[in-house]
This record gives sequence, C-alpha cells and structure tokens, in this order.
Amino acid sequence: MKLIRTFSTPKLLALAAAVVATVVGGSAIAIAARGGGPVPPAKPLAQAIHDALGAPEPNGVTARIKFTNKLFPSGALTGQVGSALMTGASGRLWLRSDGRGRLELQSSAGDVQVVWNDTKVTLYDASSNTVYSRDLPQAKSGSAHKQSGPPSLAEIGNFLTKVSKRADVSTAQPTDVAGRPAYSVSLSPKHDGGLLGSVRLAWDALRGVPLRIAVYARGSSAPTLALETTDISYGAVSAADVTVAPPAGAKQGSLGPVTSTPKEKGSKGSHVSGLDAVEAAAGFPVVAPNTLVGLPRKATELVGGSDSKTVLVVYGQGLGAIVLAEHKADAQAKQGPLTGLPAVSLGGVTGHELATQLGTVISWQRGDVAFVLAGSLPSAAAETAARDLK
Repeated sequence: MKLIRTFSTPKLLALAAAVVATVVGGSAIAIAARGGGPVPPAKPLAQAIHDALGAPEPNGVTARIKFTNKLFPSGALTGQVGSALMTGASGRLWLRSDGRGRLELQSSAGDVQVVWNDTKVTLYDASSNTVYSRDLPQAKSGSAHKQSGPPSLAEIGNFLTKVSKRADVSTAQPTDVAGRPAYSVSLSPKHDGGLLGSVRLAWDALRGVPLRIAVYARGSSAPTLALETTDISYGAVSAADVTVAPPAGAKQGSLGPVTSTPKEKGSKGSHVSGLDAVEAAAGFPVVAPNTLVGLPRKATELVGGSDSKTVLVVYGQGLGAIVLAEHKADAQAKQGPLTGLPAVSLGGVTGHELATQLGTVISWQRGDVAFVLAGSLPSAAAETAARDLK
C-alpha cells in the first residue's frame, strides 16, 4: 500500500492548487505547543527519516485537521472571499489503502469537499456552489521503479548533503503532534529565496505519516500556509467515507489540464530557445530587456503549439526569479487572465494584480500582446518590473 508517504503533496493539498495553483493556505496554525504527549528519542535527521520510511504502513488513516490561510493580505482579493479555501477552516481527512481519499473543510460560508483517487481529483466549494475537477498525471507503463525497501542511510545522507547546498536544514527535533510522538524539521533557502522564509514538516515517529506542514514568509514568525493534524487514528477506512458527490445543480469549473513534461535537453522536438530564435518564431513583438529591476535575463523560450505560442522569459534564478509570459492577445480580450482582481496602473495601461505573502502575479495587455509577470517578490517590486516592460 502506498498511503500518505507515496501520496503526493499536491493531491493532499489539492484545495490549495484550486485557488492559487497556485498554489496551494495556512495561518498561524502556530506550531502547536507541546501537549504533554509522548516524545521520541533524539536521533540524527538521516536516521529519523530512514526509520520513518521503513515504518509499518497503516491500512487507513482518519484524522481531524486544521487548515488556515494568511496568504492574501487585506485588499488583495475582491468579491466573495468567505470560502474555507480562502479563510481557512477545521475539517476531517480520510485515506484508504487503495489511494482514495477525502478532505472536508467546514465553514460557516459552506463546506469544501476534496475527493481523489489515482487518476482524478474533484473539489466542491459550497460557498460558490462550484465543482472543479482535474485529471492527474499518470506514470508511463514500465517507468516506475520499485524499491524493495527504504533508501539506505548513506543514500539519505547523500540526499541531505545535496539539499544543504541550497537550504539550511535543521536537525530532527523530537516533539509531539496530535498526541503522537513526532520529529520536526525546518528548511530555509540559503540564496535567492524570494519571499519564502522556511518550510517546516513534522511526521509520526512510529508510522512515518506526515502530521504537519507549514510555510513561512520571510521575516514572519507565524505560518503563511499550514495544514496540521489535530487528532489521528490508524485503521481501515470504508469506501463510503471517501465517496461524496457534489449537488446535481452545481456549476462546473476546471482546474485546467495537466501539462506534459518538458522535453529533456537533446530530445527530438521543435523546442525554441534563445532570444534571437524566439523572436523569429514567436509571431509577435517580444519584450525581453537584458535586465529587469536589476535581475539579468537568464532564459528565453517559446512554448505552446502553433496557435498558442507563448514566450517565457526568466530573470534571476532560484526562488527569487521573475518569470514573464507573453503571447498574442485574443482579439476579443481586453483584459488579462486576472480580471476581477484589484486594478493597478502600469504606465498607460491597467493591469490586474494578485498579491500574496509569498509572491505577486500581475497581468496586463499592451497593444496586441498580453503579459503575465510572476515572482516571489513584493507587489511594489512586481509593479515596478511591469512598468519597465515597454
């Protein structure tokens, strides 16, 4: 059985992907004060990870969870923002041994239900009476590599050594979460971290099951995004617990298709990169100065089919990079994809901005070209960058 340890974080946090995809909520689910529960013995981090990966797998999980969201500052959103996806909530989680699961968030504005299996995730938000669905990427036949046991201590140690080149990694901190003995670890970027301060993860010392994940913005002592287990039990979960259908009259939304994996370097295909080649193939005037708000241009690529060519320009590197997407605007479109969000003046044109504690996205249209700029930077810096693109 491949329960939580092999169940991808994007599936478990599908609700975050639905609203941000960004992305991703969490607030001060403050790192819970020690509740007097059992605490495991101190261990080196590699040993704690090795033991967790080799722990007996439960045949099901039932848990109460707390999800909170401090991602969006006041005024960052307009319209209805009462959804549990946006404000946070308490709820319940069920996971079966066959990979099926359900996450329920309870809110006065209406519950949110996220249901998934190995091939599809479905989200129903009662606050807007909308159901969203998305197929999940599937491994190619014969591509999976089965390992007879957990990675060795040496393999884990090598992995941590590689991670430590890019991030500061704490030791395994013995603690307790939801009454379970647990280990906690914190990772913070060493360079080019943008607005990200750290990511903290805690897992059951005896079962290896993740119990808490929290994302901290730079300079903040409280989580910006967090999901924490407050009570958990292990045992079989019935099919009825992970089966719930949205109301028949619910509006249909979409989380978009799963994009294909980019071609590997050297593989066959029509991949176009480099400013000169991209400008020649794009079919519209490309805006790509050598630098943007002090960051050097690092990459320029053309993606999409012949009828949906998009230029991607990357400035800087790491989490502190700025990504600029440009494409020929739809003849009927007068606004960018963030229409409905707060408006911002960008030197003669009006854009729309999504500002969060971890980054900013701005969309606008100038002439026949539509732009989307995104980066882990404050809104003022993102607006300055957008105004410089003429």
